[in-house]
Amino acid sequence: MSDDKQLKQAALDELKWEPSVNEAHIGVTAKDGVVALMGHVESYSEKFAAEKATRRVKDVKAVVEELEVRLPFNVKHGDEEIASAAVNRLKWDSSVPKDAVKVKVEKGWVTLTGEVDWHYQQEAAADDVGGLWGVVGVSNEIIIKPKPNTSKIRDDIMVALDRSWFDPATINVTARGGKVTLTGTVESWYERDEAGYTAWAAPGTTSVENDISVS
Repeated sequence: MSDDKQLKQAALDELKWEPSVNEAHIGVTAKDGVVALMGHVESYSEKFAAEKATRRVKDVKAVVEELEVRLPFNVKHGDEEIASAAVNRLKWDSSVPKDAVKVKVEKGWVTLTGEVDWHYQQEAAADDVGGLWGVVGVSNEIIIKPKPNTSKIRDDIMVALDRSWFDPATINVTARGGKVTLTGTVESWYERDEAGYTAWAAPGTTSVENDISVS
């Protein structure tokens, strides 16, 4: 599927197929494997779902997401109400350490700060607040606590990638302290994301720069 018109149609079809997305107000353009999404959606979680659905399409190499969150007229939540709901949601999530994450809300945009031990905890906090009505965006500024022994991060990641059926010849891993960079080429966004998740799971990883290309 090399034709831009075919790729655009495939992206539109995937958005229509995804039940959590209303494609009626989403426009799509495609050029050389780069798909752009324009228009508006009714929630931050729908915005995220639209981008994820587009990335599933074969031959999509990159997604430019320019969707605006426009809340329905009957949804009116002030910043104080959103902040209260976010704090309660985090409190009930066993994946997020108690009192580790702080919440700030300004005009519906939520900013998360604090420190956690693992990337999955950082992601869980963002997922918790991103699904709340009234939220128009999330800035995840939670940091991963550095661990004392980071010398084996690269080797640990390479072993894990090999264990997960990746060809070590196609992916290169570099690590400085807890900062990991991935380069190379894979055949799908799924493989690219999986490589990123694998790198985040290594003890001592504090950040991952995923520069892997999708062929």
